[in-house]
Amino acid sequence: MEKYWIGLEPTECDLNKCVITTTFIDGRTKFGPWANLCPKCHKKFGIGLGAGKGQQYQKQVDGKWLKTKG
Repeated sequence: MEKYWIGLEPTECDLNKCVITTTFIDGRTKFGPWANLCPKCHKKFGIGLGAGKGQQYQKQVDGKWLKTKG
């Protein structure tokens, strides 16, 4: 069963403020709090993907964000 992002559409990375266009990670950071992260920041500050760690989303042609990992 496909799962989709149900929150407000993320427009920028919570850490470096870069524009989110095709991929983002809703993930826990090494600092503790969760954030919407670009892949670069997730690689540097995230703790991984999966239950309690984070989920990766890809923007689809219909504008919805599909969960692709985690």
